[in-house]
Amino acid sequence: MPAGFPRAMPRPSRWRAWRSASLRFSLAYGMMFALSSVLFMSFMWWGTIGFLERQVETAINADAHALAERWMMGGLPTLALTIEDRLEQNLDDDAIYLVIDPQGNYLTGNVSGWPAKVQYTDRWYSLPDTRAGLRGMAELHAYRLPGTAQSHTAGQLDSGYRLLVGRDVRARGILRHLLTDSLLWAWVMVTLLAVSGAVLVHGIFRRMVKTVARTTSAIAHGDLSRRMPLVGNGDEMDQVAEAINEMLDRIVRLMDGVRQVSNSIAHDLRTPIARARTQLEDAALHATTDEELRDAIERAVGNLDNVTAVFEALLRIAQIEAGARRSAFMTFDLVPVLRDVADLYEAVAEDHDITLALDLPESLIFYGDRSLIQQAVANMLDNAIKFSPPGGTVHLRAQVRELAPGRIVGPTGEGMLDLCVSDEGIGMSEADMERATERFFRAEKARNTPGSGLGLSMVRAIVQLHGGRMHLSAHNPGLTVSLALPIAACAISRMEEDFPSPQHISGMTERSPFPHQHDMNSSVK
Repeated sequence: MPAGFPRAMPRPSRWRAWRSASLRFSLAYGMMFALSSVLFMSFMWWGTIGFLERQVETAINADAHALAERWMMGGLPTLALTIEDRLEQNLDDDAIYLVIDPQGNYLTGNVSGWPAKVQYTDRWYSLPDTRAGLRGMAELHAYRLPGTAQSHTAGQLDSGYRLLVGRDVRARGILRHLLTDSLLWAWVMVTLLAVSGAVLVHGIFRRMVKTVARTTSAIAHGDLSRRMPLVGNGDEMDQVAEAINEMLDRIVRLMDGVRQVSNSIAHDLRTPIARARTQLEDAALHATTDEELRDAIERAVGNLDNVTAVFEALLRIAQIEAGARRSAFMTFDLVPVLRDVADLYEAVAEDHDITLALDLPESLIFYGDRSLIQQAVANMLDNAIKFSPPGGTVHLRAQVRELAPGRIVGPTGEGMLDLCVSDEGIGMSEADMERATERFFRAEKARNTPGSGLGLSMVRAIVQLHGGRMHLSAHNPGLTVSLALPIAACAISRMEEDFPSPQHISGMTERSPFPHQHDMNSSVK
């Protein structure tokens, strides 16, 4: 194109409007509405007109049958007298009668001559009729009077006595035109309503889709505060808006969590990595013997092992939250598992001059992942011992909750296991307890204590995998970490076999010397 000439703007495609989903939806709605109205009105028209035609034909056949009986009873004089009586009593003046002899001569009736087109007895004839100066239509049928000779051609009139019976259907024609005009006008009105409804549906659909598109486009461009507006009447549009807003809130929370985890990883792992680098660099510059170099390498490897352990813990939490460990669920006795964990940490507690007290029943059948439950209890005991002062006591309790006096199973087969670890340490504030299960979160009081802040995060993931709930509460002094875990029906059945007496089960739960610090039904979050 030569320089200086303006570039031609692309013309919009003529089919671009048809790409609109709202337009196609509204047109389909309008066409379906109009088509259904046409079918309905056609059914009404054919039903009404058909009923009138059947009524006329039934009346003519009945009239002809009665006249044939009069013919058989008294012959032509009786038939002629009957026709005259019916013509006198015909107030609507719509009856048509004619009787002719074998030569075609007029005998009686109100028609002067036999119509030339009427030649068969098995057909209905609609012929023009002029009565009282008015032109109309007549529905006619020919009959052969009994006792006359039969024609050689089936249905064809012979030279015997013949009867013509009919009705003037001018009123039916008027009614047909009136009904047709009324249904046409009704269809026009319905079509206008269909078009109006299509326009309304198009506007509503387009507004809803545009709102969704506008909100998602704003979020895609970085405005995470945008939300779908709510009308407030609780209809389907509000339900869609609430679902989208809930999804957006969850996306924001996940992004904040990812951002927080990334910041925490960068902050918490920078120190051990920098320490390992410093130790290796110092050893490379100043180590004079193999032993000094080996000590520096071992210290650096220890710091890097801590980094590896953090990443392994993150991967393990992600696997647990994804439900990858549900295939390892089995029914087992939880009490030996808890005692094994307690035996493992009892030596650590003794080193810190801390007493580890157990409150466990003789047997506690549970359905879940044995190693994960062991991991969760180990993390809880590790935190409790780590933050307890010398001379303190850490309590480990587990029991089946009584849903009713003497019963551990509800009406729908549910059961609940209460497991908690209490310490007498520094505790947490309410704000810290709200965030304690976040990854890498560490309260200000615990900043100088070794750890990565992933222990309670893993406990929460394990509890959620088992369909349970986790709650933190103040022990005054110290902290109580409580778990409410559902017991599967298979574990309950096995438990009831081991303890068939409700009193035995009740006594098992009442034997604990340590009262609960809170009601799990009301305070678990």
